[in-house]
Amino acid sequence: MPIYGEVRRSTYYDSVALMLAQREARDLPGVEDVGVVMATDANKEILRAGGLEFPGLAGARADDLAIVARAASEAEAQAAASFAVEVLTRRRVSTAGDTYRPKTVASAARALPEATIALISVPGRFAYSVAREALDAGLHVLLFSDNVPIEHEIALKARSREQGLLMMGPDCGTAIIGGAALGFANRIRAGRIGLVGAAGTGLQEVTSLIHRLGGGITHAIGTGGRDLSSAVGGATMLAGLRALELDPGTDVIVLVSKPPAPEVAGKILAAAAACSKPVVAAFVGATVEPTGRVQGAATLEEAACRAVQLACGTEAALPPMRSLPEQESGRLSGGQRYLRGLYSGGTLCYEALVLLRPYLGAIYSNSPADPKEALEPVTRSREHTVIDMGGDEFTQGRLHPMLDPTLRLARLRQEAADPETAIVLLDVVLGYGAHPDPAGALAPVVREVRELAFREGRHLAVVGSVCGTDDDPQGAGAQRAALVEAGVLVGESNAQAVHLARLIVETRGAREARHTQKVIAASAAAPAWPDVGPVSALLGTRPAVINVGLELFAESLQAQGVPVVSVDWQPPAGGKQHLLDLLDKLEA
Repeated sequence: MPIYGEVRRSTYYDSVALMLAQREARDLPGVEDVGVVMATDANKEILRAGGLEFPGLAGARADDLAIVARAASEAEAQAAASFAVEVLTRRRVSTAGDTYRPKTVASAARALPEATIALISVPGRFAYSVAREALDAGLHVLLFSDNVPIEHEIALKARSREQGLLMMGPDCGTAIIGGAALGFANRIRAGRIGLVGAAGTGLQEVTSLIHRLGGGITHAIGTGGRDLSSAVGGATMLAGLRALELDPGTDVIVLVSKPPAPEVAGKILAAAAACSKPVVAAFVGATVEPTGRVQGAATLEEAACRAVQLACGTEAALPPMRSLPEQESGRLSGGQRYLRGLYSGGTLCYEALVLLRPYLGAIYSNSPADPKEALEPVTRSREHTVIDMGGDEFTQGRLHPMLDPTLRLARLRQEAADPETAIVLLDVVLGYGAHPDPAGALAPVVREVRELAFREGRHLAVVGSVCGTDDDPQGAGAQRAALVEAGVLVGESNAQAVHLARLIVETRGAREARHTQKVIAASAAAPAWPDVGPVSALLGTRPAVINVGLELFAESLQAQGVPVVSVDWQPPAGGKQHLLDLLDKLEA
């Protein structure tokens, strides 16, 4: 099919606008595929992998806009590209509207004097200056942006510590503060369990399971995925732990993280051991040595069960899966050997890797449990592969897959077409800020690829889980039903879905491999507690929010009745790289 593509130099649109333009152009008659993305190296590689390379793409820069369409005729491809530009222009005019929108965080703080939190989701290279402005205005910060240099994270957390403020992020996808769901977050029953998580979907999974087990939460504080790294030192988790220890509404504390730096985790566990409340620590991929009132959990599901049991004083457990792995494995053809995991949640992806490796051997990933199993390039799977589609490689200049499933659906078709693929493992993450119907977007493609496999004489097993609650806007029960109707085997948790997938694929010649998990113990001395007076004040009231970036987060907060003001943010110098370089030189 003919391809038409063009590059618009130094042209910035937010990722929601790009997704909508791409989606509308793709629906035009005769159009097979459309790409409307910022021309980052990652996006250029994804366009090439999708057969959308065009002359001029290689020379495009990260601040350029790439528009490309493949259609039945060259005229239709060119018309689709022109239509995408029209949609982008129309959206910019309509969102400007006639309502006053402050231009800066400081002016927004004057417009909403009761504001306590800034929710920031601008592109990563601009995030530091916006977050610093918010901290200087006395606001706690949830920095959703990813691709933020770690030296900027260290500087922002040092600044927040000086002021006693909470710096959640960068790359912090979720938090629930005073009942307000910020970023991607689920609707969770109020209760007596408080959480701090350096793992966005890990926090969502544990809070959702607590809700389903009959428990409830006070607050869920996100820290950003690098908070427990050696460089950052666990600054936000320590502040969050201290604030929950002092919070009169919290009886039980849960800590969640992907593998932390052992010395940082030891420090955090020593602080937890000094708390007067029981603490459950789920450090995925590591074994936590029990200390005092601190106990470890091997999976996110186990962390939720233990927390509910401690808070409610009753046994808590999810129902076991009733699917039959022997039947599924018996329907696979001889050449089908490999598992392919396509995750939208990073922590859920990592939990799958940790649970599968002891049974399947090497598993390649863009978020590998062992650096030797790094997937290169990320656009092509290798043997057993589990991918975090929300990783930085897939989100530069694009929306997160929990909002825009386009890339994951394309990858699902790609994996299903591979005759060696035996089973596909998926997650569906619900909540405020997420796609309005993620299972509805997945289901028709699952049917399509299973039917295609059937016509080719293969059986494709698809296993998944739903992270969310029946109180979420999408409704967990309805989402599960949609997946089941499409032929997906749905687990009660990510851990259960991974267990089922493992049992199915083990019969195809899995290579068992022994992996010893790190054992993390509390360090000898607990660190000094930070001053969290302003954080305690934040937890004692319902927040008011200044939103900078994705407008859908402001819409989500408005729907929850949370006071919010949006900043009319545009990148400095119009996002033009050569002017930004000049500004950097002037500020140096």
